[in-house]
Amino acid sequence: MTKLRLFALLLAFVPALGLAAGGSPLEASGTDLSDKASLQRGAGLYMNYCSACHSLSLHRYSRIAQDLGLSQEQVEQNLIPGEAKFGENIKTGLAAGDGAAWFGKAPPDLSLTARARLGGPDWIYSYLKGFYVDETRPMGWNNTVFPGASMPHVLWEMQGIQRPVYEQGADGQAHVVKLELVSPGRIDARQYDQVARDISAFMQYVAEPAAMKRESVGVWVVLFLAFFTFLAYLLKSEYWRDVH
Repeated sequence: MTKLRLFALLLAFVPALGLAAGGSPLEASGTDLSDKASLQRGAGLYMNYCSACHSLSLHRYSRIAQDLGLSQEQVEQNLIPGEAKFGENIKTGLAAGDGAAWFGKAPPDLSLTARARLGGPDWIYSYLKGFYVDETRPMGWNNTVFPGASMPHVLWEMQGIQRPVYEQGADGQAHVVKLELVSPGRIDARQYDQVARDISAFMQYVAEPAAMKRESVGVWVVLFLAFFTFLAYLLKSEYWRDVH
């Protein structure tokens, strides 16, 4: 039994070890799939800032309209770029060869990022907040959550420019311990947090659209089980009333 308890304790620390290995600790995103306004804003931000390079090939524009409470006209006017059609999958116009030439590798499809990354939306949220200037990188940017990322900071005009503060670790290497905002963006830190949260929520939704319905149905399931438990208790009390 003691060995089993020790094994369970070790398993509990696996996620934390994974976060440490992948970069800095993650911040809680605070995403809420029931907040359709946040999801709608996230969809608009994603299409404006991310879709030029990253596709969501497992998702359709029409599904966004259905799930986020948008009309076909709203989606066509605000979310669909170029000549894409309402019923098509969300694909980028960037050719894989061009992406590889410009960034060193073709930008990945982000359909399942929120499920593939340990931490899910918290990873995306922290990643969007973790960019800093690094003159040694080809694009001039690096990231605390994903060190060595080849992606430029496409949201820098909103967030501003951050520079790292280093400290020497026990291994003798310099490590980023925090980021300092040296040039403010066009919105303040609280507003940028909301931008990062909205994009994270949208990508969380895209990775598993059924989660929205599952969460809403789950409430009714719990209520049903609670009511059924109450009925079962009354039935048990009736059966055992005359038993001494």
